[in-house]
Amino acid sequence: MSTPPNSFQLQSFTSLRLRKHADYQRAYAASRKRQSNTMSWFIAPQSPQDSAHCEHTPRVGLTAGKVLGKAHERNRIKRRMREVLRRHTDLLPQGCDLIFHPRRHVLTIEFAKLESEIVRILHQAKAEAARMTVHPPPRIDSAVPAL
Repeated sequence: MSTPPNSFQLQSFTSLRLRKHADYQRAYAASRKRQSNTMSWFIAPQSPQDSAHCEHTPRVGLTAGKVLGKAHERNRIKRRMREVLRRHTDLLPQGCDLIFHPRRHVLTIEFAKLESEIVRILHQAKAEAARMTVHPPPRIDSAVPAL
C-alpha cells in the first residue's frame, strides 16, 4: 500500500495558527488584501521579532464575523476551512502570515470546490510572498566619520 502524497497527509495545524489579537493587527497593517469568489484573504510578511523565534514558519488566521450567521454556522465554516488547510500545509508561504475572511457561501459550497479554491489561493499567496521578499540592502558596518 502506498503512502498518500504530502499534500494529503494530515499534520498538526495548531502550531501554524495566528492566536493573538496583536498578531492579527500587525498582519492587517502590513498586508495586501486579495479577493476570490468565496473569501477575502490577506498576506503579510512576518516581522523580524515574530520570525526570530519560529524560523519563518507560516502562520494562518481565520476570521468569521457575526454577519456570516449564528455561532454554529460560523464554527462549521471555520472547521471546513481548517480541514482544507490541514491537508495542504505544505503550500503555505514561508515567512508570511495569511488571514482568511470567508463569505457565507463557504458554508454551502461543495467541499471539493472549497478545497480547490483554497489550494488556488495558497498558490497565489506563495507567488505573492516570493514577490514580497526583497533582499535587504547591504549593511555598512563602517562608522560615520566624526566632524
